[in-house]
Amino acid sequence: MKPIINQKQSNYMLYLIGVIITFFLAFILLSKSHKANADKILFFWLIGIGIHLFLYYLFFSGKYTEYPYLLGISIPLPLIHGPFLYLYTASVTNQSKNWKISLLHFLPVLISFFSLFNFLQLSDETKILIYKNEGRGYETLTILTLIVVICSGIIYVVWSLILLKNHKRNILNQFSYSEKINLIWLRYLIYGIGFIWIFVFFGSEELLFSIVVLFVLFIGYFGINQVGVFSKKTSVNKTDNNSEDIVLDTEFKDKLIIDNNKVPKYIKSGLNKETALKIHESLTKKIEREKLYTNTELTLVELAETLEVHPNNLSQVINTFEEKNFYDYINSKRIEHFIELIAIPENKKFTILSLAFECGFNSKSSFNKYFKKVTNQTPSEYLSTLSKT
Repeated sequence: MKPIINQKQSNYMLYLIGVIITFFLAFILLSKSHKANADKILFFWLIGIGIHLFLYYLFFSGKYTEYPYLLGISIPLPLIHGPFLYLYTASVTNQSKNWKISLLHFLPVLISFFSLFNFLQLSDETKILIYKNEGRGYETLTILTLIVVICSGIIYVVWSLILLKNHKRNILNQFSYSEKINLIWLRYLIYGIGFIWIFVFFGSEELLFSIVVLFVLFIGYFGINQVGVFSKKTSVNKTDNNSEDIVLDTEFKDKLIIDNNKVPKYIKSGLNKETALKIHESLTKKIEREKLYTNTELTLVELAETLEVHPNNLSQVINTFEEKNFYDYINSKRIEHFIELIAIPENKKFTILSLAFECGFNSKSSFNKYFKKVTNQTPSEYLSTLSKT
């Protein structure tokens, strides 16, 4: 009996520590200078998680009888986590919509609170009795709430993963590197939410909230240190025709339309097939002559400004003539340059990695991964075949 009591006391302490840590992380976010929208969303999410953990701590420890006016408040709270996950993912990946529209995601929470109106009006003694009898008299409402919570969890996890997939496509179209902006940690966060939802379906509540405490540490650390992706010069907004328009510090305002035959047609830009050919010729000459790909953080916007063309036009030219996105185009040029350098006898005194960095790669992993993608060989395998010839 004693070990069980000690185990329960340990759980009490874990939940209480989780509550303290959650509110502490929220305080750090609140005091953070230059807060982004993602920071503000994460702040309110952490507050919601902290309140949820605290109410569960009261229930699990049996102290809810001391605060009967709080009974019932925790029932709709699982419905806030899916919307917060989605809105946070949308904000970090710069796919946010109007904040007024975003508030509609919390409509199920309000409906759930409204459905509990009669329960919340009961006397303290009656609410305590219903809790002690595991919700007797409210079985139907409990089942309906559970179904809505399950649906909310599944929908928002999938929805957030779709946003992350869109983000990956965006960075490949605009950046020549993916380190620090690929948001792998955010993918893990979404998987973590999905894992927690599995415990909502099948696991025990004690274990569930223990995992939530660990999840708070994860989201707190990475959330506070999250890197803005589309900052400074670029940001992506959705235009009325659902095409992506890159907003610049310059005065480009044109919008593009692409037909099914991949022939670029533009509104107000004056870009025709002949102009597109000139852009491609200029791009090829400048890339080869100035080796712009050796800039480890080269972006579509920077390259477009160098060529004095609109980034959308340049992107379409690369996609059409090179049949690659911006990321693949630049990194294929880096690999070509590396192969040229490694074939020079004088360069054998340098390491593979130093030559890779000289070509524009900023990490060993990205170089190895992309080299294998282009040549179907690892750098070491390629060098061994080179030495045999």
